[in-house]
Amino acid sequence: MKAVVFRKYGAPGVLRMENVEKPLPRDDEILVRVHATTVSAADWRFRKAAPFFVVRPMIGLLRPKKNNTLGLEFAGTVEKRGANVTQFRERDRVFGSMGFRMGAYAEYVCVGENRLLAVQPRNATDEEAAAIPFGGISALHFLRRAKIAAGQNVLVYGASGSVGTYAVQLAKHFGAHVSAVCSTENLELVKSLGADEVIDYTRQDFSKAGPVYDIVFDAVGKSGLRRSMRVLKRGGVLVGVGLSSILGGLWARMKGYRTVSGGMARSQPGDLHFLKSLVEAGKIRPVIDRRYPFTDIADAHRYVEAGHKKGNVVIVIAKRPPAANPTPGARLEV
Repeated sequence: MKAVVFRKYGAPGVLRMENVEKPLPRDDEILVRVHATTVSAADWRFRKAAPFFVVRPMIGLLRPKKNNTLGLEFAGTVEKRGANVTQFRERDRVFGSMGFRMGAYAEYVCVGENRLLAVQPRNATDEEAAAIPFGGISALHFLRRAKIAAGQNVLVYGASGSVGTYAVQLAKHFGAHVSAVCSTENLELVKSLGADEVIDYTRQDFSKAGPVYDIVFDAVGKSGLRRSMRVLKRGGVLVGVGLSSILGGLWARMKGYRTVSGGMARSQPGDLHFLKSLVEAGKIRPVIDRRYPFTDIADAHRYVEAGHKKGNVVIVIAKRPPAANPTPGARLEV
């Protein structure tokens, strides 16, 4: 089978298409024919080894010895199941996450049936389903950690990215009043996701706008700790997504600031099914910015690393024949 691998850290050019051995499922695994995956922030950071002190101890100090096939999330079809698998059948349309062992930049992957895996939403295409796990699970984890409740005022900074688009929609689902910060070109997109107010950061400093918030959700790590603290209510929660927020959180606590949440997202049992149910009910939707063929994955990495994508960037590995998908998903891209 074909897979995209990287043998050294560096720019997108280190990604290479190679022929590798097709995996065989263990008794508790399914073999998935991958139709779509994405380029997430985790993918390009692993490729580039950024931050150095986190990535290299995980997969190799001098070069990637483990996890040298990237790809965090995927959607596809079950081709074969192990002897002990009971939750999935052959030809089921599934989607899920490989976790930080990665591996979805390949024509086939083996996934344990009890990992982050579910049957796709009935109203989503493969490409849309592949764009759900990373952003959706991250936003859900941090909003729950912040103890979001109906009636709260929530600010989402970086509202047009993969995590941000889900944070806006999930906060609205939980009954919050949502203010969203993004660039001029993304204002209409974020409004369409349900934001009550949209702040254009190129024209207005959100920390001087006047309102105060129960939760400030920084989806991209660029809101600025002092600015965010300035608009938090007493006892409010600052949510910073990603590893960089950990140091900021420690500093804030040392200085006696309000509670800060941060770090890496972790899924709970049922999270993917919860997100699936919201997609099927029309409560949330994946946002797709661009689609790239498998052969152009390096170009997709360049685009995502530049930091201007809207929602998700999808890699199309194999198109599903029309007859195999009698109920096509709604068009949910921008």
